[in-house]
Order: sequence, then C-alpha cells, then structure tokens
Amino acid sequence: MDVILVPGLWLDASSWDAVLRSLRAAGHHPHPLTLPGPAVGDLVIDDWVDAVVSEIDRVDAPVILVGHSGGGNVVWGAADRRPDRVQRVVLVDTVVPPPGAMISEFPIDDGVVPFPGWDFFDDDDVSDLDDDTRRRTAAQVVDVPGRVPSSPLTLTDERRYDIPLTVLSGRLDAETLPRMLAEWEAFAREFSRVRDAEVIHLDTGHWPQFSQPERFAEHLVAAVR
Repeated sequence: MDVILVPGLWLDASSWDAVLRSLRAAGHHPHPLTLPGPAVGDLVIDDWVDAVVSEIDRVDAPVILVGHSGGGNVVWGAADRRPDRVQRVVLVDTVVPPPGAMISEFPIDDGVVPFPGWDFFDDDDVSDLDDDTRRRTAAQVVDVPGRVPSSPLTLTDERRYDIPLTVLSGRLDAETLPRMLAEWEAFAREFSRVRDAEVIHLDTGHWPQFSQPERFAEHLVAAVR
C-alpha cells in the first residue's frame, strides 16, 4: 500500500524517518512529504491540500493518508478532494476538522510563523520529549507560511465520511475523545458522521514519532491496512 505521510506545522518529511523502515518491512511504500514553504508564495492551507492531492494523483494506486497534528487538516482536505482514491485516513494526535476550520493562530513574523520553541506548548504535549530530543528536533524545524495555520479549510464532498478513519491519540481514548469534542460542536458533528472510525490510545505526548518512535511505528503499521 502507498502511504502518504504529511507532517504537522514546522516539520518536514524527515519527521517521519523513524517509521519508514517499519512501514517498508510491512510491505508498504511510504511517501513522506515536505509541504510548500514561504519561498513558494503567499500560501493558504488549501495550497497545502493541493500539494497532497498532487501526490495522490502521482501514485497510480489507492493510498492511505497519514497526517500529524495540523497535517491532519491537510490530509482530511485531500481526502475530500479524492475520496475515491483514499483507502484510509490516519490522524496522529488530532481530529477531523469541519468545513472552514483552521489549525490555530500563531504570531507572524515577516510573513512566516517561526517555531515558537518547545516551552510554548502544554506540559502534556511535551512531557515525554527529553532534552536531547528537543534540541535535535528544534534544529530541524522549518518556517510555516504565515496564512496557512489560520486560513479556512475547504471541504465539499460528503463521500469523505465513507473513508475509514483511525485516530492515533496521545492522551485520549475511544470514550474520552468524543467527550472532549462535545465542547466543539462543529468538530463533534464532523467526527460523528464518519461511518467507520476508531480511536487508538497511544499514551504519549503530541509528538510520538520523536518521543516514542518504536512504539509509535508499531501502532502506525497496525493502523495502515
């Protein structure tokens, strides 16, 4: 199976390095992506969706889309564009966004959103990242085009609800995730309309590919089916 791997904000294709060997050993063909950066122009999230759709079209076979964090919005948008080509969507510590959703708002500096540093994030998200991992990964981050995180996602094709969904959640399980979503009606409604959805509890922070790469690889391989 061809597996397209989409990173979250500030990350590039190398953020998936720890899982590539496991995916290949299981007989899959991983396609880790680096999304277009600020040098390309004044981009919005739908431009990132276009980049993933282009990769789907380049692969002459059904695909599985994997998106980490904000990359989850991107792959859900791509699944909406090509619902007949996507066999499964796997979201890593994020949930399906509703139409018009944005990733988040971050300070913009000279047209880009720079990496805010690990201390910016909640303790639950980063508690399992040791100092060495923080230093190593912080040295590899990339700037995000300024409008991407806060631009609305376009979703129009209800066939996306027919695509099987796996959520690999760091802190939440199949019971607690819906309760959390109940606080955001549009997100809860989008998730409830997916006809085949499962939630796998990883018991990790927000970046399991960095903090627990071997365990995360096992869960990802199990989800890619």
